[in-house]
Amino acid sequence: MLPAKTFQDRVVLITGGGTGLGLETARRFGRLGAKLVIASRSDEHLVPALESLQAEGIEALSVVTDVRLPKSVARMKDAALDRFGQIDVLVNNAAGNFLCPSKDLSVGGWKVVIDIALNGVFYCSREIGQHMIERGSGHICNIVACYAWTGGPGTVHSAAAKAGVVAMTRTLAVEWAPHGLRVNAVSPGVFQTEGAAQRLWPEERQEQTILRAVPLGRFGQSSEVADSILFLCSPYADYINGEILVVDGGAHLGKGLEI
Repeated sequence: MLPAKTFQDRVVLITGGGTGLGLETARRFGRLGAKLVIASRSDEHLVPALESLQAEGIEALSVVTDVRLPKSVARMKDAALDRFGQIDVLVNNAAGNFLCPSKDLSVGGWKVVIDIALNGVFYCSREIGQHMIERGSGHICNIVACYAWTGGPGTVHSAAAKAGVVAMTRTLAVEWAPHGLRVNAVSPGVFQTEGAAQRLWPEERQEQTILRAVPLGRFGQSSEVADSILFLCSPYADYINGEILVVDGGAHLGKGLEI
């Protein structure tokens, strides 16, 4: 989608970069010339992810990071700067989610999702944003979800967190634009990953219910979401700031009636 070397000499940091969308996004940035920092809570994910990137000739660093802990986030930034000297792009992809009726959601379940999906995005944005402000340039892309504004059964914890990130995206976009930063977000619909299937549609009945709500009639691909992230972080989107790009096959618009 973007020309070769679009991100040549750029350093891209991706949280939740060891699996799924994060790894696919990292791979596509790397193929266009970026140097990568991938972060995850577990070396179990990072080791094979790093090996797969390096096998393609992509220069990358992995850092075990818990985005819920500001000190861990600070260490992530320091490791990235020690290795590469700069951070040009931050993709806040780390997330925690599971389906649960609101009446059955425990305080602990609420807190863990809020800590990762809302607090973690702020801790990373603040830490890396300070560095970008000092340099006078940078791009931040957050990953949100349409149920942040539509609501959705079983997602009260994640919907509340993502709604906060939507507000954060627009607020930081306004505050930090004078310093040369852009802040946007991508809102993916359902797309096929092993983890998503296990958590969100473990049964065929649930899968079919979800598909019926997508006007295009199919799941998305992680590559399609990743390409949207790359576009927003590229020079071709330099006048886009504070926007939420929805990539969901039209699901947020409603299925409607065939006419």
